Amino acid sequence: MKRETAEEIIKGVKESFDLIAEDFSTTRERLWEDLKFLFDYLKKGDKVLDLGCGNGRFYPWFQEKGVAYVGIDFSSSLIEIAKKKFPEGKFYLGNALELPFKNNEFDVLFAIALLHHIPSNELRLKVILEAKRVLKKKGILVLTVWNLWQKRYFKYILSEFKKKILGKSELDFKDCYIPWNKGEVKVQRYCHAFTLRELKKLIIKSDFKLISSGYTRRKGYRPNIYVVAKKSL
Repeated sequence: MKRETAEEIIKGVKESFDLIAEDFSTTRERLWEDLKFLFDYLKKGDKVLDLGCGNGRFYPWFQEKGVAYVGIDFSSSLIEIAKKKFPEGKFYLGNALELPFKNNEFDVLFAIALLHHIPSNELRLKVILEAKRVLKKKGILVLTVWNLWQKRYFKYILSEFKKKILGKSELDFKDCYIPWNKGEVKVQRYCHAFTLRELKKLIIKSDFKLISSGYTRRKGYRPNIYVVAKKSL
């Protein structure tokens, strides 16, 4: 994918989440129980970055663990919602590609449902390397992406695949647009359909040491792909 195309997509993703923030937030009130085991990697007193924190919905789980929490998201609308919901929390507006934090600042970094909205292998790698930069030595990365290899999403992946084959799409293979149809505003959200193997390969390429990986499970299906990795240097 061309760099300018990727940058336009990121701009579109941000605009989309700003537009649907209120409706999106109402669908993210309930915590996803299939992810709760990932919070076992936290220790009391850890300084933690919640990258792509959205409306701050995981903040209560972080509070339970007694960590020093910082949340960041590129959607100003979602950050405003997070601040209203949890006024005692630390929430900042920022870009995952250029994090406004010092090197080696955090013990643990969570990136829940973020990376699949980042276009191009180049920029996804850059996000992981930024995460690595702000993590302390032996810091832990906890990352999840949507598992889009499910029946309800196949039509979107197949549609873009056909366009790509015909030379009518600037997206990469396994990219797609998934519509948001709740509320009054309708938008198309860019997503990359990761495989577990692909995600693990990206983490290893970034010189993280894999600790755990797999699929989360919820009511008979596997909604998310996850990896847990350690910064070695």
